This record gives sequence, structure tokens and C-alpha cells, in this order.
Amino acid sequence: MKLDILAFGAHPDDVELGCGGTLAKEAALGKKVGIIDLTRGELGTRGTAEIRDGEAKAGADALGIDVRENLNMRDGFFVNDEKHQLEVIKMIRKYRPEIVICNAVDDRHIDHGKGSKLVSDACFLSGLIKIETDYEGQIQQAWRPKIVYHYIQWKNIEPDFVVDISGFIEKKTAAIMAYSSQFYKPGSDEPETPIATKNFLESIHYRAQDLGRLIGTDYAEGFTTERYLAVNSLGDLI
Repeated sequence: MKLDILAFGAHPDDVELGCGGTLAKEAALGKKVGIIDLTRGELGTRGTAEIRDGEAKAGADALGIDVRENLNMRDGFFVNDEKHQLEVIKMIRKYRPEIVICNAVDDRHIDHGKGSKLVSDACFLSGLIKIETDYEGQIQQAWRPKIVYHYIQWKNIEPDFVVDISGFIEKKTAAIMAYSSQFYKPGSDEPETPIATKNFLESIHYRAQDLGRLIGTDYAEGFTTERYLAVNSLGDLI
């Protein structure tokens, strides 16, 4: 299946938190959208990898995503080397997306910055015809996405552009809350983590509201880009 948009996350729930509203909106507009998780989040303080497998499926269903796969890289210990790049390249060539979205370029969790660079490098390398890959016994053709975007995560990085997700905040929230093992739950006996606080849960809304306020809408998500954005005319901007 050829996809229009392929979003990568170092861990299950990264994509939902970073760009869930945007993916839900694009899917509703008829775009083919997929998610690739690099790891199963097995080092997470709360829950288990097996629990998060089910949560990831529920999160994708909530957003209306067409496909979701997990590359089973080692949580916390994957690196940006040839072996891992080739695994990502196989996914890019399999789904041939026009747009790739991946982790924040700099963030609190070390896997986020690593995942960002790994996917970005793989997007470039995937376009080189002398790099040979095969998937399920079939030789793959070179493919380079038109553009790579990065969603914003823990840190308040200044976005290069924002996407209006008014009308899709409920789907974003539902997808996030599918990860019931990870986030704030009154009375839980699980250890408290930075993302399992009430403040973090509320921040999902107030950060989206603030970005929306700045562009005159109800809710928005911010992104950074690796190259200049271009429009055909000034009227393309909202």
C-alpha cells in the first residue's frame, strides 16, 4: 500500500502525542496514513511492552490510521547506524510516502532526538539507488519522501508552522487515552512519571489551545521542518 503520510515514533504514543490531531485530520480528508514505531517502549516505568502493543492498536484505530508497524528496536539503546537505517529504509520503500513525520529534533528523552536523526537520515539514504534492500523476498525500488517534518514533544520548541486541528482534538485525546497504562489515572498504584501527572495530561489541551490561539483557531499542533516551506501564493496561508 502506498501512503501519503508516514509518521514515525521512537515509542508507541509518541505519534499520538506529537501529531495525532494532524493525522486524524488528514485521514478524514481521505489521505492514506501510517505509523511506524521504532521500539515497543519496553523500558517504560509503567505497564509492559505487551500492554503497549494493544494500546498502540487502539490508538491507531482512534485516529483512523490505515497501517501501523513496530520495528522492535531496543528501547533506550537503538542507534543511528547502518543496521537501523536499513530497517527504516525498508519501511520507507515499502510504503513510499510523500511526507514523513518524525520525533522532535531535540527533547527530554534521549530516544526522541536519536529517532529523529535516524529517520531523517534514512529518508535521504532511501533515495539512493545503489543502496539495495529487499522486503519479503522482493527487491525494493529507491524512494525518497518529498519532505520530512518533526513534531514537538516535551520541550516547547518554536514551531516553523502549525496545523489547525480544531474538530479533531477529541480524536487526538481518545488516541492518547488509549494508553491507559502510561498517563494520569487517579488512585493508580503505578509509580508516578513525568507523563503520568495530571499537569501533563492537561497540557495536551492547553498547549494545543495556545497554538490555536496564535493562529486564530481553537486547537493546533506545531511542527519544525528541515527546509524552507513554500506556497504558490500568499492566499495559501490561513
